[in-house]
Amino acid sequence: MSRFRKMIVSCTAAMLLLLLCIPVMAGASGTTDRQAGVAQSGPVFIIPVDQEIERGLQSFLERGFAEAANYGAVLIVLTIDTPGGLVNSAEQIGTMVRDSEIPVTAFIKGDAASAGSYIALNADTIIMKPGSMIGAASLVDMNGNSVDDAKMNSYWKSKMVGAAALNGRDPDIAAGMMDVNLVVNKPELGVSKTAGQIIALTSDEALKAGYAEHLAATPEEAVAWLGYSTDDIFHVQQTGAEKMSHFLTNPVVMTILLFVGIAGIVIELLVPGFGIPGIIGTLAFALYFFGNYVAGFAGAETWLLFILGLVMLVLELFVPSFGILGLLGSICLIAGVVRAAFSYTHALLNLGIAFAAAAVVIAVVVVIFKERGIWNRFILHESLTKEEGFVPALERLNLIGAAGMSVTPLRPAGTAVFSGERVDVVTEGSFISSERPVSVVKVEGGRVVVKEMIE
Repeated sequence: MSRFRKMIVSCTAAMLLLLLCIPVMAGASGTTDRQAGVAQSGPVFIIPVDQEIERGLQSFLERGFAEAANYGAVLIVLTIDTPGGLVNSAEQIGTMVRDSEIPVTAFIKGDAASAGSYIALNADTIIMKPGSMIGAASLVDMNGNSVDDAKMNSYWKSKMVGAAALNGRDPDIAAGMMDVNLVVNKPELGVSKTAGQIIALTSDEALKAGYAEHLAATPEEAVAWLGYSTDDIFHVQQTGAEKMSHFLTNPVVMTILLFVGIAGIVIELLVPGFGIPGIIGTLAFALYFFGNYVAGFAGAETWLLFILGLVMLVLELFVPSFGILGLLGSICLIAGVVRAAFSYTHALLNLGIAFAAAAVVIAVVVVIFKERGIWNRFILHESLTKEEGFVPALERLNLIGAAGMSVTPLRPAGTAVFSGERVDVVTEGSFISSERPVSVVKVEGGRVVVKEMIE
C-alpha cells in the first residue's frame, strides 16, 4: 500500500513539474522560432526622412502612413538622415508616429539631428546604422544661431524628455541633447556632459545608453532583426510633384518667384504690347502657389485671392475708381501670397524683398520704354495746327465795328443780326435785351464780342 502511495506521489510531482515547465518551454520555443528565422509576414513600408523637416515632408509622411494603413502594413520603417528643421512640423510628425496603430521603427542611416532626433524618439524602436548619430537638438533660428528664448527652450526640452520617456529611455540624456546649460553624468550609460556642451550620440554610444535597440547595416536587416519578413517590402518615394514642391518652397526660390511675378505683371500692365513679361509673371505666381499647394501650405482660397486681385488691378486701368480697385486688388494679392506660405513672417519678409527688387526693375523698364507706357493713352501729343491738318474756326475780323441788332436777349450770349446775317455773339458781361442796337467791339477767333449802342 505504501508503495502504491509512493507511486501516486511520484506521478503527481511529475505532472506538476511538467505544468510548470510548459510556459518556459513555450517561451524558449518562441525564441528558437525567431532565431530560426520564423518571421511575421505582411507588408512592410519603408519611408525616407532624408531632407529638412518642414510642412512638405509632413504631407509626404501623411501620405505614406495612409498608404501603409490601406495596404494593411504590419510595420513602418522611417529611414532617417536629416539635419533637422521646423519644430512645429517635427511635433506634428512626432504625434503621427506616436499615435500610429502600425508599429513604427526609426532606422537612423545618417544623422537624426535636432528635430530628427525628436521624430526618432517617438518611434517604437530605434535601430541605427554603424557610424550614424542621434542628438544635437538645441533650438536655432533660420540663420543657425542659438535661440535664447527661455520659454521656447523649456517647451522644446519638455517635448524631448516626453518623447524619450515613451519607451523608457533616460530622460536626462534627451534633455542634454538640447539644453546647453545642463550637466549630465551617466557613467553607467557612457554619457558625460558638462555645461556648454550638447549631447550627440554615435551608434555605439546610443546602443549603450539605451537610445538604440540594435545596430544594422540596412533597413532590410533591421526588419529581419525585428522578426518581420522581408519578402513584402514597399519603398515609398516622393512623387515628381512633391519633389518639385520641395524645391519651390525653398525661401530663396519663393522670393525669386515673387520678384519675377510682381515685376512681370506690373511691367505688362504699365508697358503693354510685349506679352512676354505678363506670361512669365503669371507663370512665376502659378509656380509659387503650386509649390505651396502641393506642400500643404496653401488651399483653394489662395488661388481665388490671387485671381481676384489680378482682375481688380486690370480693371483699375480701365474703370475710374479713384484707386479703390487698385488698392483692393493689391490687398487680395498680398493676402493670397501670405496665406499660401508656411509662415506669415517669412512670407512678408520674402514679399518685401521681392517688392523692393521688382520696383527697381520696373523703374528701369519704364524709363527705357517710356514711349510705350500706358500713360501715353491719356496724353494728347498732336498739336492742333494748320500744318497737322486741323482747320481753326473762321475769324470774322470784318465784323469789328459793325452795327447790328440783338435778335435774342444776350445773357451774355445770344444772337444778333448784322447786315441781314445772324451771328452768335457774347457781351462783355452785361445784359442786353432783344431788339437793341449793338456794335462789335472785338473778335477772338470764333468769339464775337458786342456792346449795346447808346442812342
